[in-house]
Amino acid sequence: MRRALLFLALTACLNACTPIQALEVSTPVWGGSSYTVTTLDISRDALKLYWKNPQTGQPFLRFQTLRTYLAGRGETLLFATNSGIYTPQFAPLGLHVEGGKNLTRLNNARSGPGGGNFALRPNGVFWIQGSKAGIMETDAYRDSDLTPDYAAQSGPLLVSGGQIHPEFNEGSTSFKLRSGVGVCKGGPGGKMLVKFAISASPVNFYTFATFFRDALGCPDALYLDGSISALYTPDLGDGQWVNFAGMWAVTSKR
Repeated sequence: MRRALLFLALTACLNACTPIQALEVSTPVWGGSSYTVTTLDISRDALKLYWKNPQTGQPFLRFQTLRTYLAGRGETLLFATNSGIYTPQFAPLGLHVEGGKNLTRLNNARSGPGGGNFALRPNGVFWIQGSKAGIMETDAYRDSDLTPDYAAQSGPLLVSGGQIHPEFNEGSTSFKLRSGVGVCKGGPGGKMLVKFAISASPVNFYTFATFFRDALGCPDALYLDGSISALYTPDLGDGQWVNFAGMWAVTSKR
């Protein structure tokens, strides 16, 4: 009897005293398409942005390289995904902030020939400051006094203030695999959550944006990248097949 009580007491202590990071990974089907969605609570899950190994000065490029580096610091990689569009030299195409330091500047590119998806204005910045997260249009971010801990610029904005990007067309025939991030409703006590999503099959921008707004409840969402996008979790494994520049990641310290 005493052993049973001791076991129950130890179990209760482990449950109450050990930081538990149980990321929610789901595979909803919406509008005939399937998605992989990872939901994060920024007040619990330490989401950070990584680009270069501080020991070598070289980009991590691969989830596995980042995973090995973090393991050497006593951290277990729980989640990772590419942060957005980048140059052929594996540098972020727009703003990239790590640990409060601006490693690349805000990119003010406008729509036009050769501008690609990134320059399809409005585009924006996904940022984290302490236990808060948000998505802000590029010009608004430039004019703000925000000093985030981590931030990455990408584009186009999928949803802003509940409004779908004005250039998106429901009947568009541009179908690709797509990835994005949203700041969304639905947390305990009305808390906002961060949701990363990747489509399992090709979708157009309009469908992807409405998925964030209507299925995930995200009034603000930002496109990250297209067919090359991938995510890592210990259960899903590593689906990466090309190198990346920036990577968003969540770890758990051993």
